Amino acid sequence: MTSYSLIIDGQKVETADTFDILNPATRELVGKAPIATKADLDAAVAAADKAFQSWSRESNETRKQACLDMAKVLEDNMGELSRLLTMEQGKPLGGMGSEFEMGACMAWAGAQANFELPVKVIEDSDAQRIELHRQPLGVVASITPWNWPLMIAIWHIVPAIRTGNTVVLKPSPFTPLSTIRMVELLNTVLPAGVLNVVTGTDELGQWMTDHDNIKKVVFTGSCATGKKVMQSAAGTMKRLTLELGGNDAAIVLPDTDVSKMAEKIFGGAFINSGQTCAAIKRLYVHDDIYDEVCETLTKIAEATPVGNGLEQGVLMGPIQNKMQYDKVVGLVEDAKTRGARILCGGEPMDGPGYFYPLTLVADISDGTRLVDEEQFGPVLPIIRYSDLDEVIGRANNSEFGLSGSVWSSDLAKATEVAKKLECGTSWVNAHALIAPHVPMGGVKSSGMGVEFGEEGLAEYTDIHVISIDKS
Repeated sequence: MTSYSLIIDGQKVETADTFDILNPATRELVGKAPIATKADLDAAVAAADKAFQSWSRESNETRKQACLDMAKVLEDNMGELSRLLTMEQGKPLGGMGSEFEMGACMAWAGAQANFELPVKVIEDSDAQRIELHRQPLGVVASITPWNWPLMIAIWHIVPAIRTGNTVVLKPSPFTPLSTIRMVELLNTVLPAGVLNVVTGTDELGQWMTDHDNIKKVVFTGSCATGKKVMQSAAGTMKRLTLELGGNDAAIVLPDTDVSKMAEKIFGGAFINSGQTCAAIKRLYVHDDIYDEVCETLTKIAEATPVGNGLEQGVLMGPIQNKMQYDKVVGLVEDAKTRGARILCGGEPMDGPGYFYPLTLVADISDGTRLVDEEQFGPVLPIIRYSDLDEVIGRANNSEFGLSGSVWSSDLAKATEVAKKLECGTSWVNAHALIAPHVPMGGVKSSGMGVEFGEEGLAEYTDIHVISIDKS
């Protein structure tokens, strides 16, 4: 068992108090995480603010090289970080698990080196020249969730550093250890103070969103917490990027080749045991192929091994924490009382961990909690429809608007349906397919701002217009 430290100004900082991190597959102790005080946070922000004075003036080439250096550190330490991530988060090492997450970390870090925000010339006439410059904001607070702790941290911190900002990172109290270790390793290639990490209780996040010297908050998490972040940040007019919850709808048209698409639909729903904001949470299937889809997905689910992520061959791990486990159990039990049919799973698994089987629920409709709420776990409701216009309306009848998908053998028709979905990203014959160069963000209660690509990079800057009178 290892005790971990805060990383402030490039140095380990011990704390008086710690809290235990348990493996969700075994409930055994993985390590002890530090509890930062308000003074620790102030020290981290002060270190980041001091580092900003020099880092913000570094050349574009230096900051590009920093992205490549961070990608190399991640590659060199992939084995250690993957194993620690599996132990505290629960996801398997292989498949779409920890090694996959580390691969995504490397890809996103390296990709940032290729994105540019050049000076834009708005006008260059005999009378005047007007230029639009992008300048860094200052200290950025990154608040990350427990489902993809390292990947989402990289999504936050690398574009911030690329654009000349400095960072204070707060990981979820459920999964802080791999993030602490990653930040410690990244500090071997970054100037002191550019990247800091503090961990602790929920009040730490509140201190960050209130802090006068933090200029931007980038937060990934629940809608309820995102709204609190937005309210708290208003007092100091902080810039915000919020990537919040989703209740993604997938619509399967009657001409879909189920044999070709079922594996992709299953993967889009159960990636990370369903603990993904952009996973399929509601599957609407036309009457003509409803039974075929149910049968095919059931066969896939029953053949997918669930267990301790450190064991060979496991493809799905446990639910990460008891709070989320209890929510998933409650949603399935509520669906049963309302007459839903359990195709597979539906009962907690034996053992000490927070294991719940891959569960498919049929003969369920809108108005049921499992359909209307974001389950964020290994459960998928499969909902019948007969009229296309009606099901588009049902898919859009949600406070969420992160992403959605349409499945069909007719790409043109599916694309027209995808355009009608009220969400930030619509996929055709795919789901949760993201890339570093493709902007992503939510609408409605699913967030504000975008991540990825040049559009995401710009979120870490302010516009500075230079207007030159030539007369």
